[in-house]
Amino acid sequence: MDLDVLYEIDVPKPWNKPHPYGQREAEQRAYREAVEQIRLADRVGFRTVWAVEHHFREGRSHCPAPEVLLGHLAALTERIRLGFGVTLTPFGFTPPQRIAEKVAAVDILSGGRVEWGTGRSTPMEQTAFGVDRELSRADWREAIEIVTGMWREEYFSYESPRFSFPRRMVTPKPVQDPHPPAWMAATSAGSAEVAGAAGMGLLSFSIMQPLEKMAEQVAAYRQAALDPSPLTDVTTNRVSAYTLVHVADKPSQRVWDSVAWWYSNLAQFTLDWELPHLSPEERDRTFPFLKPILEGHVPVREFNDGDMILIGDAETVIRKAKHYADLGIDQLICYVQWGYLEHQEILRTIEILGKEVIPELAAYQPRRPA
Repeated sequence: MDLDVLYEIDVPKPWNKPHPYGQREAEQRAYREAVEQIRLADRVGFRTVWAVEHHFREGRSHCPAPEVLLGHLAALTERIRLGFGVTLTPFGFTPPQRIAEKVAAVDILSGGRVEWGTGRSTPMEQTAFGVDRELSRADWREAIEIVTGMWREEYFSYESPRFSFPRRMVTPKPVQDPHPPAWMAATSAGSAEVAGAAGMGLLSFSIMQPLEKMAEQVAAYRQAALDPSPLTDVTTNRVSAYTLVHVADKPSQRVWDSVAWWYSNLAQFTLDWELPHLSPEERDRTFPFLKPILEGHVPVREFNDGDMILIGDAETVIRKAKHYADLGIDQLICYVQWGYLEHQEILRTIEILGKEVIPELAAYQPRRPA
């Protein structure tokens, strides 16, 4: 199992100056520190850095333009792969021709190191961009077909009820032939099967669920991937999953408080924007930890005991990470910049993961489920 890193660019409040100066300073510091951390991850052997595209998520995610961050990193790194995690793909967010252009440009600047993740986002972002939620899955699929066509064909034109494009040469073309590996973000029920059937890698961004739920998702993906109808020109049969990771011999109370802050922020967002269509019974069944979090009790101990987070010394993190490998995860995405963690702590986590954890996982033979 490989280790990746994920960056949302957390900028938690309080911002310690009046608006806009507190926000500006905090965001600028978070970006500078993220770049230094990712450069270290490149040197110590992480496989991929995934940069999100999120909009309007104050405090938790201040990274709306991953192509800018990844293009910057292309010149500052040598080996680490540069993952769009993800491009928001339905019509309304970004026209397919812009996706084709920016992903290919980063692939060129990095010498062919791009991983192309795709996704639909949530109602909070969709409504702000005028995206039709009912058609978002169909639009996602159609946009992917359009993007890959723009990469494949010298001149491209297209006409459908949802999208029209005159005959043009879309430039540039990507380095990787026929194009970068393609992934799909999976958070909702049934998404894993869609990714597997489409021949795309699975970016499992589900959280607040026991690992047994993740195992079910992986199994569903693997079954669907046995006989795919590829949506792109590249078949990517790999599974990645993310979680909070921090290495410390004796984690401070601030670390656990940061876990609580992060989950509380996520839980409220999930309730407000991702689950309004579910009944309370369906919600509790899908996310059994959501209710206690919303009631003010973040079950940090249960998350830790259940290996839903990887916090502790190197030996503890290795043991927990092997649990993910046993579930069929190919790439464990380490969310290392979160909450109130300090820059030097994060650098130390990345260094230990590179020197001690990555070699152990590279040599480990997972006990995969039958």
